[in-house]
Amino acid sequence: MKHLVVYILSTFLALCNATSTLADDTDSRYLNYIEQYHTMAQEQQQLHNIPASITLAQGLLESAAGDSQLAVDANNHFGIKCHDWGGEGTQYKGDCYRKYNDVAQSYHDHSMFLLRPRYKELYALDITDYKGWAEGLKRLGYAEDPQYAHKLISLIERYKLDKYACIAPTTAAVAVTDSTTSALADSTINTSAEARTTVSYTAGRPVYRAWDMLYTEARQGDTYQSIANDMGFNAKNLAKYNENKLNATLQAGEIVYLEKKRRKAVEGCDEHTVTIGETIYSISQKYGIEYRRLARRNKMKFTADVKPGMVLKLR
Repeated sequence: MKHLVVYILSTFLALCNATSTLADDTDSRYLNYIEQYHTMAQEQQQLHNIPASITLAQGLLESAAGDSQLAVDANNHFGIKCHDWGGEGTQYKGDCYRKYNDVAQSYHDHSMFLLRPRYKELYALDITDYKGWAEGLKRLGYAEDPQYAHKLISLIERYKLDKYACIAPTTAAVAVTDSTTSALADSTINTSAEARTTVSYTAGRPVYRAWDMLYTEARQGDTYQSIANDMGFNAKNLAKYNENKLNATLQAGEIVYLEKKRRKAVEGCDEHTVTIGETIYSISQKYGIEYRRLARRNKMKFTADVKPGMVLKLR
């Protein structure tokens, strides 16, 4: 009996060690994949407004962290089939799957796939709402697996992928456009998701969306008055929204919010590490939050200087 107990214990410990080793190996592969491709996912977010967290989780799941046959042989990280595809294909388990020249092409094509009308409603969600995106993808028929949304959410939470969606908007951000020709004015701004998908260009100025807010970008030599003149706004309101002086000269590419900024950053954007040249104001503009509140949250004067390496609370 004693020998039997020892044998059982030894077998149990061996199984535990094997399971632990397997888990460590999986974590290592997944972490390597995230390190290698998170920038690619962020680029797609900036270009097409698809959360980097969702893209990374789908890439991990669909490609087995880059080790699946499709990923290795065809650079196909999202299991996209050949339907409506003019490029090269490869056969796998009786179906034709798209074959790409490199992984970057696979990430781009994944974005093009999600820009189809079927998934339009997802773009009304906040960029950090990974649960809404995951559940929406399943509900709208992206995958047949009944646990698909749960698997994406689990990956995002286990590997903290939501932090990769917290990036400042750039000139590559998605323009909020529509076939409508009505002018964008103060009276049209509201918080409904519907309104945010029916705003059009005004006088050649594109309107973008970030942090669930609308903004445009300044051109060289712009002032709030020149932007207001083009877009049918009140210049004083624009300056007020952006917590700046009415006569301020704006830099090319500078964000100009078209509505009042948030009191705190969106969920998922908890902290920011200061880099060279940043100020409390510039950081507040990056995340669309009121800079006086940002200063108070960090127990600082709003005129205080910040130094590279400092970590500021955003919410």
